[in-house]
Amino acid sequence: MKILMQTGYGNFKENLQIQDVDIPKIADNEILIKVHSVGLNPHDYKVILGEFMKMENLQFPAPVGNDFSGIVEKTGREIQSYIVGDAVLGISEGALAEYCVVKTSDICKKPESINFTQASCLPVAGITTIQAFNRIGGIKKGDKILIQAGSGGVGSFALQYAKAKGAFVYTTTSTKNLEWVKFLGVDRVIDYKKENYLEICSNLDIVFDTLGNQYTFDAFKVIKKGGKVVSLLPAELNAQVAKEFGMPKLISFLISLRPSKIQKLKKEKNALYEFVFMRPNNTVLSEIVTLIKNEKITPVIETIYDFNQAIKAFEHLKKGHTKGKLTINILKDQGW
Repeated sequence: MKILMQTGYGNFKENLQIQDVDIPKIADNEILIKVHSVGLNPHDYKVILGEFMKMENLQFPAPVGNDFSGIVEKTGREIQSYIVGDAVLGISEGALAEYCVVKTSDICKKPESINFTQASCLPVAGITTIQAFNRIGGIKKGDKILIQAGSGGVGSFALQYAKAKGAFVYTTTSTKNLEWVKFLGVDRVIDYKKENYLEICSNLDIVFDTLGNQYTFDAFKVIKKGGKVVSLLPAELNAQVAKEFGMPKLISFLISLRPSKIQKLKKEKNALYEFVFMRPNNTVLSEIVTLIKNEKITPVIETIYDFNQAIKAFEHLKKGHTKGKLTINILKDQGW
């Protein structure tokens, strides 16, 4: 089978190769998937560039990609909930391949109302969003929420999810995406090229911080007393970040001794702050599928690439400012 492999850190052209390997064998509790489509995430290209090398111990050559959709090709003897021919979506380390191996905890059956390309956009963005909001106690009807970068892959899912929960949603985006984001139901779209969200947003219940760095610290300026901030990218290396990334307890303890700007801001606002690193979960995948079936979420795709265009796709991804997700179709019969 063909699989995309990372051979080192750095330049995509030098460190990404499509290689031929044997189709993997499965254990009794595993499932072999024939991959149809793969969704790309910013984390994918950042791993290749080496931005997480201190936290991720890669052995090269390393497989690439996570989001996928496909068809069950073979099941282990212990598998009872899936049969050959089932259409599924989920998460697999090294999904950019003709076949991947998963466990039942990593997948969910694909709803018939969307095709494989659309389905491959959902797992990481959806699980990330739902786990993040669950970590801070969920969304109540009428909550005022700021979602940073609403036109991105996670952002476009998150703002639809928040609206489905009855929130009043603010989001930031560029001028070219204003009308499109409004179409997704946002209550107040902020053109970050012309407007300052810090002057528009105030007394918010929740900030969904997809950007990290200074944006995390600034989130505390716009929440109310007792408000909540949940981040997907770290603004500082603190004990919570270390725990989420699974760093050794001794290192986490030493990090906890450092002064923390976030701890200071939390105290000043009596706020809740959480940093969340997505973990695969088929219960959450099932919730995503229900949202799709109830037409609460629309998968958003900017560009579809073929497998042999993988390097071009990653170069596009690295530029940022995508409108929803980029996908790579391993097979060409995705209904487009």
